[in-house]
Amino acid sequence: MYCTQVQISVINLVVYLTILGAVGIVLMAPVALSAIGFTSAGIAAGSYAAKMMSAAATANGGGVAAGSLVAILQSAGASGFTASANTVLASIGSALGTCVGAAVGWLSNIFQKRNEQKRREEAMAVVLFGIAAGALFMWSKH
Repeated sequence: MYCTQVQISVINLVVYLTILGAVGIVLMAPVALSAIGFTSAGIAAGSYAAKMMSAAATANGGGVAAGSLVAILQSAGASGFTASANTVLASIGSALGTCVGAAVGWLSNIFQKRNEQKRREEAMAVVLFGIAAGALFMWSKH
């Protein structure tokens, strides 16, 4: 079975978005952590990370528990992600990229079908107009 040019374009888009998602999330995760306050120098005062730490400490009786989300994010913000964490992030990013690519492909297919239907309807209207015009012409001759 052969693929149409549109199907090949959609497949290429899915592949590109899968790769972009994997690479993008690995590159952007440290930036996002830093932006919310998990920095290499520690948790930034007044940041969202500081609010998370305060809530975790309050809920835990005054300290942040080892292995908690705050502790894991602070460790990643301070020293970067481990190879296994990057692998997990890349897997998540590629899955998201694949989903976005598939959704775009699905929408593209819907719009393509609508355009084909519209072209068929326009062609039918031209044929019917031609038949009506021919019938009117023949009627006018009698």
